[in-house]
Amino acid sequence: MYTKETDPIETIAGPSWSEARRGEISLLELLSALSRGKRTIGKVVLIAALASTALAFLLPVKYTAEAVIVTPQQSQPSMSTLAQLSGGGNAAISGLSLLSGFGLRNASDLYVGILRSRTIADLLIDGFHLKQVYGDQNYYAARKHLARNTTIRAGKDTLIYIQVDDRNPSRAAKLANAYVEELSKHDANAALIDAKTRRLFFERQLAIQKEQLADAEIALKNTQQSTGLVVPTGQAEAMIRSASQLQAEILSRRAQLEGLKTYVTEDNPRFQMVKREIGALQAELTKLQQGNHVAGQPEVPVEQLPEAALKYLRKYRDVKYHEALFEALARQYEAARLDEANAGSPLQIIDKAITPEKKSWPPRTWIVLACTVFAAMGTSFWVLMRHVSAGRM
Repeated sequence: MYTKETDPIETIAGPSWSEARRGEISLLELLSALSRGKRTIGKVVLIAALASTALAFLLPVKYTAEAVIVTPQQSQPSMSTLAQLSGGGNAAISGLSLLSGFGLRNASDLYVGILRSRTIADLLIDGFHLKQVYGDQNYYAARKHLARNTTIRAGKDTLIYIQVDDRNPSRAAKLANAYVEELSKHDANAALIDAKTRRLFFERQLAIQKEQLADAEIALKNTQQSTGLVVPTGQAEAMIRSASQLQAEILSRRAQLEGLKTYVTEDNPRFQMVKREIGALQAELTKLQQGNHVAGQPEVPVEQLPEAALKYLRKYRDVKYHEALFEALARQYEAARLDEANAGSPLQIIDKAITPEKKSWPPRTWIVLACTVFAAMGTSFWVLMRHVSAGRM
């Protein structure tokens, strides 16, 4: 008669085979264990659902408002191109065109940095009493709190997105719009200072050149009377104009540097770009000044000119040099005045922040679902492990 004690398999394979069979657990046994523990699982899942629901409704509600603006374009001075002054054909244009790519490659990053600056943060903290709103004791903590609630990013579409989270939907929209207003004020003020500095610079240079032109004209008149020469030679007129235009462009770049110094450091990429442009223009001017001539005086075979003609030619070239420089400076001065008048142009706003109608935090449905699912999975795993442990004992 077959009994457990005389199990032929155990007799043949030994006791280790029997122990292995007793250690195996089938899928039906696992399902049976889950079925027996369904009440426990149900209780835990119910408790988790109730607790997560209460937690979801206890979490503070936040609303998100968003404002979108176009990246402000860094306007270059309207008189800064050498082609406008020379009418083309100047050798310095080729060197200048190589330097035109040394500006800021991403203006959006610059304005994002301005929006995240401490100055704008403090203005918003004071304007909206954020220390009291956030319950902070000092500006440092309030800045950190505001930074956590603010997201500022620049998109590849040259747009800047400003998102502000707040428990009060109206305040969230007002804060987002306040960022845009403060950026507009900062940008207009910087542009106005730059344009005003350049205007004052050219105004002084124009007054100096006006006096020098008058002196040169008087000197030419005296030379005409003493030499009897009345018709000037046109041999060097083109080179005289080139030298004067180069000198005027150098003065223009120096005016830009004076303006930039008011709100950027010398390490700023735009400041370095203007310095390199001055170097290129100075190199072109030096080429005209090499040899036996000086600035504004082209190469002339002086040994072939009589003394009277040489004297007259020098005075005539002085007049033409100061005249061309005066005209260029006058053009630049008028352009600087226009830049100053247009410096307060507002930012281009794509989307003004409006009061959000729906909360952005917390996601209550997802919190309840996640907690319920994790509770069911954890409880089921505990029931199965307890069954396995009991079967091996």
